[in-house]
Amino acid sequence: MEQLEFEEFYRDSRDACLRAVLVGTGNPHLAEDLVAEAYAQAWSAWRKVRAHPAPRAWIVRTALNTRVSWWRRRRREVVLAGHDAEGHQQTEGVDPALLAAVRRLPRRQREVVALRVFLDLDTEATAKTLGIAPGTVTAHLARAVAALRGDLATAITQEGRP
Repeated sequence: MEQLEFEEFYRDSRDACLRAVLVGTGNPHLAEDLVAEAYAQAWSAWRKVRAHPAPRAWIVRTALNTRVSWWRRRRREVVLAGHDAEGHQQTEGVDPALLAAVRRLPRRQREVVALRVFLDLDTEATAKTLGIAPGTVTAHLARAVAALRGDLATAITQEGRP
């Protein structure tokens, strides 16, 4: 029974969680790995995760926390010449210009955008997931939207669009 419930949760939430993590990382391959790791952790702690007020947010938060752990271990590694560690491949369902603009936001604003916009969580759930006050979520989202609006408007003007 638990396995069927988890499989349904995975099918229903994976794409949204992947998009949210992709916004946070900007790297499709890394996002795939992080989401897979988060789902593996969710399966091993499924009773706890299914009781969480926002299980999809748990997945995204776990994936982003895993990235920090991986980054700490990896920061001593050397990137081979000619190989881009971040990867700049197009990702299905996310406009590359939007993804690039979101990647330029400060970390907390990226997290808020990922949870509020891409995962469609409300302010309260986002605040609980990130461990910040609801007003702080609102402020970060407002700043992020303003920055994105300006960034994308500049990009459109430079491309010669109206």
